[in-house]
Amino acid sequence: MLKQLTNKVYYMPHYSETDRPALGLICGDNFSVIVDSGNSPAHARDFLDLVDKMDAPPVKFVVLTHWHWDHIFGMETMGYVAISHEATKNKLAYLKTLQWDDPSLDARVETGEEIEFCRDMIKREMPNRDYLKLKVPDLTFTNKIEIDLGGVTCVVEHVGGVHAQDSSIIYIPDEKIMFLGDCIYQDFYSGEWSYDLEELVILLDKIKKYEVDMYVTGHQNPKTREEMWSFFDDLTNIGEIVDKEVSFDKAVARFTEVRKESPNEEQLEYIQNFVNGNQKK
Repeated sequence: MLKQLTNKVYYMPHYSETDRPALGLICGDNFSVIVDSGNSPAHARDFLDLVDKMDAPPVKFVVLTHWHWDHIFGMETMGYVAISHEATKNKLAYLKTLQWDDPSLDARVETGEEIEFCRDMIKREMPNRDYLKLKVPDLTFTNKIEIDLGGVTCVVEHVGGVHAQDSSIIYIPDEKIMFLGDCIYQDFYSGEWSYDLEELVILLDKIKKYEVDMYVTGHQNPKTREEMWSFFDDLTNIGEIVDKEVSFDKAVARFTEVRKESPNEEQLEYIQNFVNGNQKK
């Protein structure tokens, strides 16, 4: 069964072995909405099989959080009306023109258009992609839309962020739950993984305005408000400590001086991310 967050909101956990992100199900009195379509037809079918076993109102829409392959490759299989930000649709229209066989994927990695991690995960999740068919979203929005499911409302808002500029969040005010997709993650596609402090602060301001008890991210377990904002506060503080520093060693020394302790492994990664972001400027 899908994991239950409230009487109205469920999710299928992420699976890191083939980079399957968490998928969501939001149930209203009249119909249900799915959050993201999965990283393959098989992922989509696995999710739909679990939905079929529930006594849930019929699914009407699939809402996409952003354009990355692991969130959109199952859209055709799901077969529902798809909703996305207009920039997501533009990205998917382009992806639809590409070939997804091994030589084509390898060639795009060579040119830098695709990254090795995604190439390898695509091959692992779908060794054979002859059957893969991409779909462009049916409905788009510019800034924000609200969907009334009957007794439950979904707010879908474009928030951007360095991970994908088209990123949107899905907020269910009646349940105080937010699906973040991957918007809080690093920029993976322009060289070394990186964060930009100014972009991060803008993103977090957009997220902070909503009253949320539980956050669902694409590739981690759901987090309570306290857990999520403890992470956000630490991440932001690391960015402030790094400031405009472009030397990793100097940034680590500054962290140690300010915090009066050495950074742990995770903090070292985030220090490197902010340094990488500064180096790209």
